[in-house]
Amino acid sequence: MKKIVLATNNRHKIKEIKNILSGLSVEIMTLEDFPGAPQVEETGRTLEENAILKAEAICRFTGLPSLADDSGLEVEALHGSPGVLSSRFAGEHCSFEDNNRKLLQLMSRVPPEKRGAKFVCVVALMRDLNRMVTVKGEVKGLITLEERGENGFGYDPVFYLPRLNKTFAQLSFQEKNSISHRALAFGRAKDLIEKGFPDD
Repeated sequence: MKKIVLATNNRHKIKEIKNILSGLSVEIMTLEDFPGAPQVEETGRTLEENAILKAEAICRFTGLPSLADDSGLEVEALHGSPGVLSSRFAGEHCSFEDNNRKLLQLMSRVPPEKRGAKFVCVVALMRDLNRMVTVKGEVKGLITLEERGENGFGYDPVFYLPRLNKTFAQLSFQEKNSISHRALAFGRAKDLIEKGFPDD
């Protein structure tokens, strides 16, 4: 495996993923390297289905191995929502701020002991159209009463880690990228790539 394509246009994710995958003897490419690459609709019912949809479409388009993820926030008091709809929780074309505002409003009357949540990331690694594997990472925390911190993106300002006494948005880039759900999932994908998954 000489090259691999990240199947995302999200610049925040690209920065984090490239950092996690640093040290690989594989060229990490992005969709910017492939004009006309398809915009894959996330029509799956699960994070895993969406990751596979994106990885397969980009592998098919580029003819190269691909890596795709779908990530979501699952809140216990909301029965696992927003989950697969995390990026568009407040509606199509909504902003990170819109999503956080809606989440905090829905959680406004939920007591501290019932504010449990977890970030989940599923990564699909597609060697070719016949060989694919998925890996998963998750981190448990709590939903805050208000946004805290200026770093990160998405739900980071409202996702609190009791053991660190910080939200994801209060962590440095390197701190978050060593413990996050995305770090865990792509770290597992990195191990597979280093081992020549499934074979060369």
